[in-house]
Amino acid sequence: MLRASLSLNRCPYAKMAAPGRGSAGRLVQYVVLRGDLQREPLSWPLGALVAQACHAALAVVHAHCGHADTGAYLAEGDCMRTVVLEALDEGALTMLAETLKEHNVDHKVWIEQPENIATCIALRPYPKEEVHQHLKKFKLLK
Repeated sequence: MLRASLSLNRCPYAKMAAPGRGSAGRLVQYVVLRGDLQREPLSWPLGALVAQACHAALAVVHAHCGHADTGAYLAEGDCMRTVVLEALDEGALTMLAETLKEHNVDHKVWIEQPENIATCIALRPYPKEEVHQHLKKFKLLK
């Protein structure tokens, strides 16, 4: 208990935490990675795939650091919940990006350079019930 209170006191985002969030409003950061990058003919190494997800997740959190949900998510510290899903290919990732844009869902499409390849989408932290409908056709990344 002491550790939790100490870590919240050191976290610059703790004051931004939305009060009274129960499990129904649990914040989740969704990351959707292209699954075809790990398969032939592309065969990207696991480390490169993990890096894509990290880049996208950090970029979207940075872009939306002033949002109350982002602050509350970061204040959760060791209890943050991230779900990594798989898009079959670039087309599926592009369709998801269009859907998210149409529904005003804050997200970041990570474009790997210098290859100029869309590899991943990360959403800023949201209550699951606000965004799950746009992601339910994607399966957990394996």
